[in-house]
Amino acid sequence: PFDVVVLPVTAFQQNCSLLRCRATGRGAFVDPGGDIDRLIAVAKDRDVVVEKIFLTHGHIDHAGEASLLRERLGVPIEGPHEADRFWLDQLGMQGRMFGMPALAPFEPDRWLVDGDQVRFGEVELDVIHCPGHTPGHVVFHHPGMKLSFVGDVIFQGSIGRTDFPQGDFPTLIRGIREKLFPLGDDVAFVPGHGPMSTYGEERAHNPFCGDSARVR
Repeated sequence: PFDVVVLPVTAFQQNCSLLRCRATGRGAFVDPGGDIDRLIAVAKDRDVVVEKIFLTHGHIDHAGEASLLRERLGVPIEGPHEADRFWLDQLGMQGRMFGMPALAPFEPDRWLVDGDQVRFGEVELDVIHCPGHTPGHVVFHHPGMKLSFVGDVIFQGSIGRTDFPQGDFPTLIRGIREKLFPLGDDVAFVPGHGPMSTYGEERAHNPFCGDSARVR
């Protein structure tokens, strides 16, 4: 149904994904945190008519320049869950903390909740609320493609940090085990940083949330 180009952006090398519906050529960005001139150029080069911006959570490397991209493209932002409003409200503070330009707070056009769907072209993605890294973190999943966009919930061999405000380790692990792993061992995921993996690989080998991890 759709093609994916993963584009690391900003000093954090955060994975922004450009999605393109094969039937319509219409598409979406997932977590366009920065380098928006480059993102726009890649979309144009690949003949993608971007119609949506999807955000997994409110951290600056994932959401920082999303509102600027919204203005440039004239498209809506959908996500994250409203529990991350405080992160989006603090984008200026986040920028100063990491030595990045101060960014204006913004509100998405649509807050998402567990069980929602988002759409671009003829493609629909399921929304899974998966807090722990941040309270309003969501995951976007396409059952037919067996592909998830997980932000900073889980990585190859690791998990998202839980030492930020309102982070919670047990909640994160429970979400991974009860909401993501049941999607199927053969489901691949694009994480917020680093290489792709599968839920089966992480179930087998991830020292934090896999089957051999000590339950905390």
